[in-house]
Amino acid sequence: MATEPARKGRRLTRGTVLRTERVTPHMIRVVIGGEDLAGFGAGEFTDHYVKLLFMQPGVTYPEPLDMEKVRAEMPREQWPSTRTYTVRAWDPEAVELTIDFVHHGDKGLAGPWAASARPGEQIYFQGPGGAYAPSADAGWHLLVGDESALPAIAASLERVPSGAPARVFVEVAGPEEEQDLPTPGDADIVWLHRDGGQVGDLLVEAVQKLEFPSEDVHAFVHGEANFVKVLRRHLRVERGLPLERLSISGYWRLGRDEDGWQSSKREWQQQVEQEEAQALA
Repeated sequence: MATEPARKGRRLTRGTVLRTERVTPHMIRVVIGGEDLAGFGAGEFTDHYVKLLFMQPGVTYPEPLDMEKVRAEMPREQWPSTRTYTVRAWDPEAVELTIDFVHHGDKGLAGPWAASARPGEQIYFQGPGGAYAPSADAGWHLLVGDESALPAIAASLERVPSGAPARVFVEVAGPEEEQDLPTPGDADIVWLHRDGGQVGDLLVEAVQKLEFPSEDVHAFVHGEANFVKVLRRHLRVERGLPLERLSISGYWRLGRDEDGWQSSKREWQQQVEQEEAQALA
């Protein structure tokens, strides 16, 4: 998940909360529907995401919401805050969009909203975006992530080809945060319990120790930026994976709030790519 300004040209949709569910102690599922979702367009990728818009308290916005008008006529501090979340599931027949939220009490913006959301409540969002789905011709699949990547990993496992080998490492706070992850693939799913340790340390150790069945792998590595950086270097430099066989991104970063991380993400990405290029030279 991440934060960035809403961009011009993205479809703006108004959804209505249909129901919510506490999947684990810290994961809340929100199902959104409404006539505006007709033709939503998700389904090609398993890392589809939407950008949820949260209105600033005490600010009156044009009805219906027009982001171009907001950007042109209102000061920047009054623009809605944007949070990016993975589409856990999209049902075009029922016209239902499912999004899972990590919730840690009153911290953050989207988590508390999900915890208090009630049927009938409305929310605007933009999207979908996305770029990854498990390749049908890969020899095997590697999926790695923390809680923030768990919805995308779960959606991806549902699309792994029948019988295809997959090695999956998911790091969560403890055993109470584990979920069922159904898949038609031949998946070895390993849950790593952080138990108060540093986010991502267990994931780095697990992947570095993993004996790869072959080089013909399609890898998905997403989550906290620091461990993602370490594993990107490991997979690119030490394992020699080409970029086209790797989907990797820092959804968030320790020590930064979401706005701060998004504003610095481009610079971080450029630094990672420069260091990688030097290592591969």
